[in-house]
Amino acid sequence: MLTLPQILLLAIVAGTVGMFLWGRWRHDMVAVGALLACVFAGIVPPEHAFAGFGHPAVVTVACVLVLSRGLLSSGAIDAVTQRLLPIAAGPTVTIGILTALGATLSAFMNNVGALALLMPVAIQIASKQSLPPGRVLMPLAFGSILGGMMTLIGTPPNLIVSAFRAQVNGTGFAMFDFSPVGVAVAAGGVLFVVLLGWRLVPSRERPGAGGFDIGTYMTEAQITAESSTVGKTLREIGSILEEADAQVVGMVRNEYRVSAPDAGRILQAGDILVIEAEPESLATVLSSLGLKLTEDVPVKTASDERAAKLPGPAGAGDGENPAGKASDKKSRHFEEEKSALIELTARPGTSLIGRSAADLHLRTRHRINLLALSRQGRRSIRRLRSERIAAGDVLLMQGSPEAVMNFASEFGCVPLAPRTLRIPDRRQAIAASAILAAAVAGAALGLVPAAVSFAAGVLASMALRVVSPRAVYEAVDWPVVVLLAALIPVAGAMASTGAANVIAGLLLDTVVHGHAVVGLALILVVTMTLSDFMNNAATAAMMCPIAISTASQLEARPDSFLMAVAIGASCAFLTPIGHQNNTLILGPGGLRFGDYWRLGLPLELLVLAISIPLLLRFWPL
Repeated sequence: MLTLPQILLLAIVAGTVGMFLWGRWRHDMVAVGALLACVFAGIVPPEHAFAGFGHPAVVTVACVLVLSRGLLSSGAIDAVTQRLLPIAAGPTVTIGILTALGATLSAFMNNVGALALLMPVAIQIASKQSLPPGRVLMPLAFGSILGGMMTLIGTPPNLIVSAFRAQVNGTGFAMFDFSPVGVAVAAGGVLFVVLLGWRLVPSRERPGAGGFDIGTYMTEAQITAESSTVGKTLREIGSILEEADAQVVGMVRNEYRVSAPDAGRILQAGDILVIEAEPESLATVLSSLGLKLTEDVPVKTASDERAAKLPGPAGAGDGENPAGKASDKKSRHFEEEKSALIELTARPGTSLIGRSAADLHLRTRHRINLLALSRQGRRSIRRLRSERIAAGDVLLMQGSPEAVMNFASEFGCVPLAPRTLRIPDRRQAIAASAILAAAVAGAALGLVPAAVSFAAGVLASMALRVVSPRAVYEAVDWPVVVLLAALIPVAGAMASTGAANVIAGLLLDTVVHGHAVVGLALILVVTMTLSDFMNNAATAAMMCPIAISTASQLEARPDSFLMAVAIGASCAFLTPIGHQNNTLILGPGGLRFGDYWRLGLPLELLVLAISIPLLLRFWPL
C-alpha cells in the first residue's frame, strides 16, 4: 500500500512531467517548482534542497560548456571544419562528412554548440547542392544528438546516469564506458541517415526561396502620404499582392489593431499593414504599393514629435525615442553605417526567448532593427515590436554586419546568411585543444574525478586567456545547470521514499512478467518516448531511479539498465521539442512538427535493434 510520502511524490512527479509536456514554462522553472513542492511536502529536507548545485554532474556540465566555448572562440573547430568538408562532392558524401563531423564534435563538446557552428555551413551546402535545407539540417541535428552518447561528457544525461551508478556501486561510469555501445549505435545511426535517411525528410522549399525555405515573414509597412494606395481598398491592391504571393493579414490604424481586415476597407495615409510574404517578395510589394517599413512609435506626444524628426532607419525598433544631441549623433552614426539585412535564428534556452523588440531596446542599445519575423506553422498579426520571440524563430535584422553579429553572439542566435569563418588563432587553438585533451585524459585515467579534472581545465583556459573570465559565465547554459541541480534531489527522493520501486513493480507486473531482457527493452523504449517530449536531462533524472529499482526486482545488474536510460535519453528524434537541436533547425529548415517522425521513427527503431544486443554483450544482466 502506498505511503503518504510516496503518494505526494508521485503526484509531484506526474505534475512535473505534465508541465514539461505542456511546455508553457521553461524547464528550469518547472524543475525548481518540483523541488520546492518536495520541500514543502516534507519529502526533501530543506537543508538538502540545494545540494544539487554542488553535485559533480552539475559542475562537470558547466565546465564542459566553458571548454566548448574555448574551442569555438579560438577557431580550432573552424579549422577542422574547413579542412574536412569537401569542396566538390555529391550530396551523400557531403551530408555524410558533415553529419559524422557533427557527431564526433558532440562527443567532446556541447552538442547544441556543435550544431550552431555547423548550421551556416550546412545551409551553404544545401544551396550548392540544390537541396531543401531540411534534408541537410535534420541529418546534422540527429548526428550531433547521436554523438553525445559516445562519452561521459557528450551529453548531460550521461553524467546523470553516472551519478546514479555511483550511488549504487560506489563509482560512476568512466569517460569511455559509454563508447562500446554508444559508438556502435551512433555509427549505425549516422550511416542510416547518410545512406537513406536524408531522403525521407520532406521537401519544404518554395519557388524563389533563395536556397532555403524559412517560411513567410510577418512584416509591418506604413502607407505614406505619397503612396498610390491612399484611398484604395484592400481588394483593389489584392492583385499586386497576389502576384508577389503576399497577403495582408492585419492592419493598425490609430494604434488599434484589426485582425483580418475587411477587403472593402479604404486605406489611409499612416495606416500600418501587417503583410505576410516571402523575403524576396517584400521589395516588390513595398515598391509597387509605395509602402515603407515602419518605425514603430506607439504613443505620440509633443516630445515624441520632436524626437521623430531625428534621422534613423526604418524598422521595428524598440519603441524608444532618443532625444538630445547625443542621441541625435548616435542616430546619424547609425544611419551612416553600412546597413545589411541578416537573418538570424533564435537558439533554444537563450535570454532572447520570450522577449520582444521593445524589451530588447534593439535600436538604442544595439543599433539594429527587427524588420520581420518568421515562425513556421504559426501566424501572428500582433505588432512586430511586441511579438514575443520563440525558439527557432527566424529574425530579419537590419544594421551594420558588426552590430548584428555582436547581437547574435550576445543572445545566442545563429546567422543563416553565408559567413566568413573565424581566422583561427594558432596558439589559442592549440591551447584550447590541449586543455580539453588533458581534462579528458585526467578523467579517463582516473587521476582525479571528472568534475575536478574539467574544473582544472576551466581554470587553465582562464589563465591562458583562451576564454576570458567574463566569457566563462556567459558560456554556461544556466537553465540546464538549474534544471539538473533542482531535479537531482527530486530523483533521489524517488529512491529514498520507495516511489521508484512502486513504479518499477507496476511495470514488472503488467508488462515484463519476470523477463529481464523485456524489462531492459521497456526501460529503453519508455526513456526514448519521454525524451521526445521532455528535456533529455530531466528524462534521465526521472528514469534512473526506476531503472535501478527494475533491475533490483529482476535480480539483474543495474549497469545495463542505466546504460539503456543513457541511450534512450539521447534519442529524441520524433518531435522538434524533444531536444534543443531539433528546435534550432525548425525555422531555418522550413520544417513542420510532423516532419521529424518520418526520419526519426525508423532511426529510433534502428537504435533499439542495435543497442539491445550490444547492451547484453558489454553490460550483461
